[in-house]
Amino acid sequence: MTCPSCGAENRAERRFCSKCGAALSLACVKCGFINDPGDEFCGGCGQRVSAATAQPVQRKDGPRDAERRQLTVMFCDLVGSTALAGRLDPEELREHVRAYQGVSAEVIARFEGHIAQYLGDGLLVYFGYPLAHEDDAQRAVSAGLAVVDAIATLNARQPAGGVALAVRVGIHTGLVVVG
Repeated sequence: MTCPSCGAENRAERRFCSKCGAALSLACVKCGFINDPGDEFCGGCGQRVSAATAQPVQRKDGPRDAERRQLTVMFCDLVGSTALAGRLDPEELREHVRAYQGVSAEVIARFEGHIAQYLGDGLLVYFGYPLAHEDDAQRAVSAGLAVVDAIATLNARQPAGGVALAVRVGIHTGLVVVG
């Protein structure tokens, strides 16, 4: 199954993308029923299901009941993206944003963070949800520093005179109620 967010190919039985963590389940455009990867026909109305006739959905696979927990939230965004949008062709800008999102997603996955949302050129990342670790705050800080390093490496691979990207990272830890 092709991931609707990043385009990576995944095994049919996967529910989340192995590259970016996006949900791979499909909602039927006719009835809205949430189908699992690999379903050929909708479980709600019987219509044939494919990536062309369905919409990606975000599953709520976290805790079913509300629970109190420590959560570390990290937000990353590109510095000067508005100026870049004015300077670059939209397709070229998209390539740069996708490259930034791709390397960031790899780093975040390495530290077991969860990308909750892609917000334009921003990433909203959770450490401590859906999986909690005793050192989630440290993982978030390490991931943030690694994202900054990964963007520097991405810039080094650019041809001379290419667009140099910079990223900002903000992190906060506190008690939340999730579910």
